[in-house]
Amino acid sequence: MALMPVAEALSRVLADTEPLAAESTPLTEAHGRVLAADVAALRTQPPADVSAMDGYAVRSADVARVPAKLKLVLPGADAIVIQENAVRDGDAVIVTTASSKGKHVRVEGLDFKRGEVLLAKGHRLTDRDLALAAAMNHPTVSVHRRPKVAVLATGDELIMPGTTPGFGEIVYSNGYATMALARREGCDVVDLGIVPDRLAQTAAGVRRAREVGADILVTSGGASVGDYDLVQEALAAEGLALSFWKVALRPGRPMMHGRLGATHVLGLPGNPVSAYVCAVLFLVPLRPQRCCASTGTGAPRL
Repeated sequence: MALMPVAEALSRVLADTEPLAAESTPLTEAHGRVLAADVAALRTQPPADVSAMDGYAVRSADVARVPAKLKLVLPGADAIVIQENAVRDGDAVIVTTASSKGKHVRVEGLDFKRGEVLLAKGHRLTDRDLALAAAMNHPTVSVHRRPKVAVLATGDELIMPGTTPGFGEIVYSNGYATMALARREGCDVVDLGIVPDRLAQTAAGVRRAREVGADILVTSGGASVGDYDLVQEALAAEGLALSFWKVALRPGRPMMHGRLGATHVLGLPGNPVSAYVCAVLFLVPLRPQRCCASTGTGAPRL
């Protein structure tokens, strides 16, 4: 049987995804989140014509020829003479360098105007975006809730780091990379630990993922064709709608995907390199799709 091409497999993973619910989040907690609605300015910045430099507001016509001695008054200015180019003389100012109209003036609305949409729905918020949202006078923004990713490892041979391996035992490492990758992409992560190669316990691990409300269940190991590769059987017993199993990919051939109701299931191979490659190729693109109605400007990709 021909193996499924990677592009087709990824298309199936991303098919029929829906945006997650929106929630209002303070700016202090919004970094890396994906906007669920446009953010428009609540004010005009600057709110009036203001100086961009320390100095004196002048009419440019009055300083076209220098030196010029001007009386200190307020109205009618259209330029700024910086302090280095002026000398105070009582209630007057002697300007030593000419200044043109608009020089060193930040005009009203130069940065943005009230009602302008400066951050679009679907955009993933950066540190600069948060400063902009604050300047627009928004204390909170509407963002999609974080996808919840549950990570489940399988294998009698796996032991936790810090344990001395016995004969035939392997120190578990896959999940740490997978969970870090998911967190980097803005997900909440639930570590379901390791289950042995027993059908009942593997199925129980799958049920725990559903109980915690996982949007994505990532399994590691047990997805191949050995006598103890029970992940697919356990998932089927819980109602998995299989999308594909085995991809034309090396490393990563035993990759599996399906749905348990609204929960996406990604069955990664047990080999650490294969697991990481498949997580990068399939989990990373799926995360923004679970957040956004479309790929949008904020859909991160590797």
